[in-house]
Amino acid sequence: MSGCIMHEEVVETIENTSRYFCIIDEVQDKVGEKIAKLVHSEAAMVTCGAFSAMTLGLAGVLTGLDVRKVEQLPHLEGTGMKSEVICQKSHNERYNHAFLNTGCTIVEVETIEDVEKAINEKTALLHFLNITANAGKIKHEDWVALGKKHRIPTSIDIAADVPPVSNLWKFNDMGFDMVFISGGKAMRGPQSAGILMGRKDIVAAARLNAPPRGFTVARGHKVNKEEILGMYVALEKFVSGDHEREWKDWEARIARIETAVKDLPGITTKVTVPELGNITPTLTISWDDSIVKLTGRELRDKLRFGNPSIEAGFSGLPLYYYQAGSDSVDPATEGALKGANLIRVTGWMLQPGEDRIVARRLREELMGAG
Repeated sequence: MSGCIMHEEVVETIENTSRYFCIIDEVQDKVGEKIAKLVHSEAAMVTCGAFSAMTLGLAGVLTGLDVRKVEQLPHLEGTGMKSEVICQKSHNERYNHAFLNTGCTIVEVETIEDVEKAINEKTALLHFLNITANAGKIKHEDWVALGKKHRIPTSIDIAADVPPVSNLWKFNDMGFDMVFISGGKAMRGPQSAGILMGRKDIVAAARLNAPPRGFTVARGHKVNKEEILGMYVALEKFVSGDHEREWKDWEARIARIETAVKDLPGITTKVTVPELGNITPTLTISWDDSIVKLTGRELRDKLRFGNPSIEAGFSGLPLYYYQAGSDSVDPATEGALKGANLIRVTGWMLQPGEDRIVARRLREELMGAG
């Protein structure tokens, strides 16, 4: 599904900006300076999402300001450019394909000793994934220290890691050379925007690999003036927002939804807050299938195809048909596609009053299946 609903100020900025011509590099220059001040980094640029920031950041590390190298990516052989990215095994997830787009390969490690052995003349980057930080054996500070020791840039993916707002500068202050973040989640900026922040020399080289320049590996990573300025406005609004009040609003929405269903026979509810990634009050509703005659998938479809359409989180299910892991692609997973007898609901992306609609629809479907 689409990303967040953008703030009204972001939409107004996009609409106003659309009426004028401008020089994209000049907009990136000015906006990058302002973003860098907000997030405590040397430099920053708006990208077309966190994935794009990863590709551009690594491209900048590989090429520096050498235009010839920029034009050679992703064909690394014989160029003298480095070709390996090291990350912990638990941090090597699908979004690391952004690095493969530059021609590099991923080298998995688990311990500090593994990193020391894996580092060689081909090592371009040491990458860290914040959302799985607790699954790895090497912690943030030690990862940064390894990079400093061997003079290899370090990066961290925090695409879904605000709130808290302090994460916007925490990892810059910690010493990571690059930080990648999404713009279309909690910050409520354009879904097609993100931010690359970090060392000035790397961001400058990343800009050389980015549009409006042609013949680059990232030529397709365009961000227009509307997205660049919209992203800045979203970031500024997020940094200055009343996060305590916002959190209380989220808790109240979840409480209303929970109250609507927790008294039903066979229903169990629990409110939790993820420690890492998408940190927001999350309601898990589970049920005894001897009382509530539904699978997770059936409830998902009743909500998705009902009126209004409601999208909830489910265990073990693909988000959409034809996604890898759906029954149309991988019949071997058919059993898991029924889903566990639970759903998860958050309130942070709901518009005012929509929590009551969600509460009503959940109660209707769960009562009807009881």
